[in-house]
Amino acid sequence: MKKLFITTVALLTFGNVNSQSREKGKIEIIPQIGYSSANYTGDGVGSGNKPLTTITFGVGADYFFNNRWSLRSGLFYQTMGTEIFDTNEEIKYLTLPVNANWHFGSTRKWNLNFGPSIGFLTSAEYNGIDIKDEINSPQIGFNVGIGYKIEVSEKFSILIDYQSMSGITKIVDDFSIVNNFGSFNVGGVIKL
Repeated sequence: MKKLFITTVALLTFGNVNSQSREKGKIEIIPQIGYSSANYTGDGVGSGNKPLTTITFGVGADYFFNNRWSLRSGLFYQTMGTEIFDTNEEIKYLTLPVNANWHFGSTRKWNLNFGPSIGFLTSAEYNGIDIKDEINSPQIGFNVGIGYKIEVSEKFSILIDYQSMSGITKIVDDFSIVNNFGSFNVGGVIKL
């Protein structure tokens, strides 16, 4: 009985570690939704600015080079901007990140990603007035994120992560103001 118990535990442990391994060329698709907070930073940002909170969503993908490194990209719909004296300035982007993603921990459930992103302006409004023509596009930013996967089965996991983006390009030409964005996300990881 004792040998049967030890064998069962060893098989379950090996099966769990093996199911977390990622091989070169493997792809994971990650549809996700999140709660985001954005604001402006830089010279010219007034004291009346408050963070703008919205929902963000999109689909990410990881292409694995080995069980520690992958390339993370995707397409995400993000609302950035600020709240100024109870009025929202909303700048909406379709954002494409290109991030190195390091998977760590004994079963590689943790990940830390970093790299550039490019955001394509879809709309911009201030107090219901269209200001899209005044906003620079595209937006270049630098991303950093950390996440954890909860395995449900060999082919499906749940990802909980935090992603942040610091803008590099100015929002408008006249001021040195950039977007600052962060989001807590939940996604389904589908291993292809």
